[in-house]
Amino acid sequence: MRYAFFDLDHTLLPFDTQALFCNFVLRRHPWRIFLHLWFIPYALGRAAGIVSTATTKRAFLSYLAGMKRAHLRRLARDFAHDCVDTWIYPELRAEILRHKHQNRKLVLNTASPDFYADQIAEVLGFDHCISTQFKVGEVVPLRPAIIGSNNKREAKITAMRLRLPGVAALSEEERFHCWSYSDSAADIPLLEFVGNRVLVHPSGSLRAHFPEADVTVLRPRRPYWGRVGDMLAVLRQMLGLHRERGPQA
Repeated sequence: MRYAFFDLDHTLLPFDTQALFCNFVLRRHPWRIFLHLWFIPYALGRAAGIVSTATTKRAFLSYLAGMKRAHLRRLARDFAHDCVDTWIYPELRAEILRHKHQNRKLVLNTASPDFYADQIAEVLGFDHCISTQFKVGEVVPLRPAIIGSNNKREAKITAMRLRLPGVAALSEEERFHCWSYSDSAADIPLLEFVGNRVLVHPSGSLRAHFPEADVTVLRPRRPYWGRVGDMLAVLRQMLGLHRERGPQA
């Protein structure tokens, strides 16, 4: 069995899906923007280095507080179909189709929340999805608890081995024929897990980690310019001011 592992944010599409999903929700429920007031102290604490990434991620979801799980599920499904499926890089969609044609199992392995990551994986044709799992309940709490650990760095490998027996059973030679895709230095463990590494708009630290002969670099066209453009897009998305659908709509 051979696999292709894909990160999600800034790898399959040009945005952070946490902000993009927030934009999707706020355009339907504009009043929820006021729930960001709960998140601001955590964001400042994260910037100062005194609040963890996992805690900040939980606090960011405060804009969903009080929402019924059934409604959240519908929003996540519509988000995957109407938004993510139109923003995905065409070059990465082609890579997904290539691996399917070559009979590799596709795994979406992301730090994004499971309640929409699972829907995205289904829409894009993945066989499995590994993501950060949240305890939502019948009604979303103000700061949903993470079940297990934040699916980031080495946790991505641990989660795959625990939840996907086929991945746990891979020999070193079989892993050599697998593929991984990411934009982030946080995914170095995921990239080193396989023999074929594809970097999508890699950061300087990620690009420097691998010798040139060991990787393929993809730089699909982005709908913004550089890091500043990305930050401005996140700000618009957090305010519900970003357009929902991408150029493929």
